[in-house]
Amino acid sequence: MARIKVTVERIDGYCNFPLLVGDYFFVDGSRLIIPKGKALCLWALQSMMPILPVLTQKIHLPASSWIKHVKHFSCPDPKGLVLFRLELEEKDASSAHSSVPKEK
Repeated sequence: MARIKVTVERIDGYCNFPLLVGDYFFVDGSRLIIPKGKALCLWALQSMMPILPVLTQKIHLPASSWIKHVKHFSCPDPKGLVLFRLELEEKDASSAHSSVPKEK
């Protein structure tokens, strides 16, 4: 099963949350894993929610599917202009029940 690593790649405006370039979190099935001491903007998360479950299944989709090409997501706040990078990470069987994310 794949999980998604969501990383703040760029901020072209002003994020008042504030998120910082390099901040990240994981979507692992129905779990949200946020590094200790960090937080996540609820508005950015809610705007990503429709696409996150589909991304975990993109290896099963036809090559022509537009989902195969999704690598970034933008925050809906027109003042923030936060660009998130979405990366699929395959989990091995030994880490399937671990709540500690693998670092790259």
